[in-house]
Amino acid sequence: MTKALTPGSIAPPFARYSHAVEIPAGHRLVVCSGQLGIDSQGDVPSDVEGQTRLCFANIAAILTEAGMDLSDIVRINAFVTGREHLPGYMKTRDEFTGSPPPASTLMIVSGFARPEFVVEIEVIASAP
Repeated sequence: MTKALTPGSIAPPFARYSHAVEIPAGHRLVVCSGQLGIDSQGDVPSDVEGQTRLCFANIAAILTEAGMDLSDIVRINAFVTGREHLPGYMKTRDEFTGSPPPASTLMIVSGFARPEFVVEIEVIASAP
């Protein structure tokens, strides 16, 4: 079982994430490349919530290949193209993350390979 590390001696997290997650000895790791909000037909939703849902659906498919699921995520790195996307991304991310929440970083970037993308998510997952 992973353990969230949120020391009382530092400021609490700004949102629903853990400052760190300890992975027990003997666990496997899966490191996912950044996933974009695009479906298998090439369709891209226009909103950050729709793209975030597809990112997590793609991540879920990858984790399934490894015999894991979204509850095994211990680290999220996410990138959005504007401050206006932060609330929608965080609200939607929280629909897919368990407790304790994973360690997480969220950055604002200038863009991605195609202009219609507004979010990209990469994760690290761990399971026995």
